[in-house]
Amino acid sequence: MISYLKGIVDNIVSQNNRNIVILEVNNIGYEVQVAGRLAKELTMDEDKIIKIFTHFLIRDDQQTLYGFSSSAERDLFRQLISVSGVGSQSAIALIDTLGLEELVQALVTGNIRLLSKAPGIGKKTAERLALELKTKLSKWRTGMGIDLPQAKGLPNQEIMADLDMTLLALGYSDIEIQQAISVISQDNLLLKNPHVEEWIRSAIEFLSLNS
Repeated sequence: MISYLKGIVDNIVSQNNRNIVILEVNNIGYEVQVAGRLAKELTMDEDKIIKIFTHFLIRDDQQTLYGFSSSAERDLFRQLISVSGVGSQSAIALIDTLGLEELVQALVTGNIRLLSKAPGIGKKTAERLALELKTKLSKWRTGMGIDLPQAKGLPNQEIMADLDMTLLALGYSDIEIQQAISVISQDNLLLKNPHVEEWIRSAIEFLSLNS
């Protein structure tokens, strides 16, 4: 098993909507498939050595080396492909579309609409992802090395869905909505409040002050 590679970026190419990085390590060029957002961050610089965490996947007659910017991102990829019906390309699409923290937050909160934004992820697949990974995330998210304070206290899924849809209807963006939920979820009194109206009022108040 190859845990990570350290070398220089020899080339970055796009093949069949997939981003391939040619990473030269000790005069050997490794083809590594990465998410588009990581490919955009990389540059071909002979003097710059980068570290890419990897996952080697063998299926039928195909062998693919996937690359990630952190071990946490790679671990999340492994969790995603463990879910029935979620292949490696769908997992890469989820990471590329949402990014690490936003993807984990969407899984923890059961944000089906947000998960469904990734290419190839329908509503049923998104629901299965949230159902199967929510419990797992609570066990290993600390070891992922990312800060998710919003995952420690959240309203129930019904409130989350109503809050999300209401704010969306009012014209707020996904980023603004997730930021508002992250902040107001730190209010211990609000966390005990079962009325979605109070959550909506708090979210709108926060967004109005920070717009």
